[in-house]
Amino acid sequence: MNEPFELRYDPINKDFLYLHRTTTYNMGTFYHRHEAYELYLFLRGNVNFYIENSCYHLERGDLLVINPEEMHRSFSLDESQYERITINLQKSYLHRLSTPATQLSGCFDYRPKGKGNIVHLDESQLQQFLRLTGTLEEALSSEAYGSDIIANSAIAQLLVLTNTIFHNASFIPADIMPELVRKTMDYIEAHLGQNITLEQLAGIFHLNSTYISRQFKKHTGLTLRSYILDRRVSLAKSYLCEGLSITEACYQSGFSDYANFIRSFTRIAGISPGRFAKKL
Repeated sequence: MNEPFELRYDPINKDFLYLHRTTTYNMGTFYHRHEAYELYLFLRGNVNFYIENSCYHLERGDLLVINPEEMHRSFSLDESQYERITINLQKSYLHRLSTPATQLSGCFDYRPKGKGNIVHLDESQLQQFLRLTGTLEEALSSEAYGSDIIANSAIAQLLVLTNTIFHNASFIPADIMPELVRKTMDYIEAHLGQNITLEQLAGIFHLNSTYISRQFKKHTGLTLRSYILDRRVSLAKSYLCEGLSITEACYQSGFSDYANFIRSFTRIAGISPGRFAKKL
């Protein structure tokens, strides 16, 4: 019986998707990605936010930027009200809003993967951000003449504000990801092209394999097998981008079975490796 695949790309079928949500139930999500950039503003709750191999306990005014290649998840630690604003933005839309002098994707792209994702807004910056999202909400709920232009303008101003804050930020967030989980992720990343087993991890960390597996699942929402599959598909995509053949990408990214590679790649990436290569 095949294990269900847990990590996925969430499709964003519009230029942008704006959501202002408050939930009062305990909520934990699997690691996932979006087919778009994401702006995430935390307003209240008791929430841990995971990005790649880091974890942050959020405070009101924390602003996060996430690009399509970065795995992330939020986890509500209790049933207190969890309020946040998220804006997902297609790359093509962001590029249309940009100019040669003002590249609005900078805060998403020009940093190491999984690093530099978070800043903390002071009260003045937070109110400025909320004023713009208020304008955006009003425009999106209106059919009045020019409401679409007002919405686009509000998003452009939000992105200018976000990039300016990130460019000038000296904020260093506290990373609370358990060391075992981070080390496990780092080991997997360094050995993707090789066979990786729980027994190997147990020997390396001198811990019980069941304990390692449970801790990993607890903090990522993923089994080790699902996580390794995803990272191998990500590596295979990089090899295809470099011009390697599908067969070379398969075996160099750690797959030992070609048919399994085709199935896993198609399920995870949402497109077959052949079609992915053709799109390049």
